[in-house]
Amino acid sequence: QVQLVESGGGLVQAGGSLRLSCAASGRIEIINNMGWYRQPPGKQREFVATITRGRTTNYADSVKGRFTISRDNTNDTVYLQMNSLKPEDTAVYYCNADSRMNSASDYWGRGTQVTVSS
Repeated sequence: QVQLVESGGGLVQAGGSLRLSCAASGRIEIINNMGWYRQPPGKQREFVATITRGRTTNYADSVKGRFTISRDNTNDTVYLQMNSLKPEDTAVYYCNADSRMNSASDYWGRGTQVTVSS
């Protein structure tokens, strides 16, 4: 079992930056890919960025060029550096990990709130 805990959210003005962190614990060795998703107010959860075990990254078009996902060599922490934040980035941001043992298994953190003011 894997537990994920996000941190680093908060209130920031438009144009500002935040760095989110996600710390994994438990059976870290089973983690395959990791990523970030977000749920804006009144909307469904949406993809933000992913990073594979090989450090290949993928981004939603809405954040490409502004956000950077990265991962520690220990594979127990993933980050999301968010620059040039916009009010539409306001959401609860969730950390995700999938399993090397079962590709259908996903682990989720409880989320961290990011609020971008005008």
